[in-house]
Amino acid sequence: MDQHQTGRQFTLRHRDHVVVVVELGAALRSYAVAGRQLLDGFDAEGPITGGRGQLLVPWPNRVRGGRYRWNGQDLQLPLSEPEHGNAIHGLLRWVSWRAVESDDRHAALEATLWPQPGYPFHLDARADYRLDDDGLEVTVTAWNRGGTAAPYGVGQHPYLTVGTPTVDEALLTVPAGTWFSTDENGLPVGEADVSGTPYDFREPRAVREQRLDTPFGALRRDGRGRAVVRLAHPSGDHGTDLWLGEGTEYLQIYTGDTLPAPERRRAVAVEPMSCPPGAFNSGEGLVSLAPGERHTMRWGITPWHR
Repeated sequence: MDQHQTGRQFTLRHRDHVVVVVELGAALRSYAVAGRQLLDGFDAEGPITGGRGQLLVPWPNRVRGGRYRWNGQDLQLPLSEPEHGNAIHGLLRWVSWRAVESDDRHAALEATLWPQPGYPFHLDARADYRLDDDGLEVTVTAWNRGGTAAPYGVGQHPYLTVGTPTVDEALLTVPAGTWFSTDENGLPVGEADVSGTPYDFREPRAVREQRLDTPFGALRRDGRGRAVVRLAHPSGDHGTDLWLGEGTEYLQIYTGDTLPAPERRRAVAVEPMSCPPGAFNSGEGLVSLAPGERHTMRWGITPWHR
């Protein structure tokens, strides 16, 4: 757990699985199995680019113009995506999270979100990373410590890789029944059935040249209540499943087309989310977190090999 530009490094090990989590934003830096990288992460010395592995609290994705209305009050968030005039990915990405538990297979980090301009609410957040026989499980919990209800959403931003130079030939499966069309600023303008569209990945198929920065909904879940996104190597002999459990009703798939070279289309971001982009204004999936109430999001990564 040495000091680096991304803060302390927390290394989890189980069998031949190695996960690294960092103090900066409690971000998921890397996950390797027998030396094979499952994530396109970042170096300990940073910088963290493209949201890699970051926690998105208290909202995932974008708030149009950084403006929203809550309980009769008009609020203005900092425009953290100035090129599109949006507030993006919450308020806890660039702060230190304090370690409260750490051992060989588990790390728990916490942070406090103090009332501030644009978000005058008081939350505590906790991220638990746990490594076991099934892979990595991530649990993100938030508590409302204030005296009024707070608007709340959460997500995370890992990039999956199967070792191909680009994502074009990787096989993608997304168990979603709907997709959201978005405008030039990345905010949803409509939701439609994926049937008969280029956004239907319910059966595995190669990404090819398709550009995705797309929210999905109507997730199909298995007997364990999980929706499983799969990225497989073109050979079909190995890949990674990212499962979405409690508190994950939506997801975003991003093929990295707007990233600078050489990061562009190098991996697929699969982002579990509790609400779609723009929820602070649309209200879709948005949680009204009452005083003393908590919200939990649970997701994980399971590598596989035939």
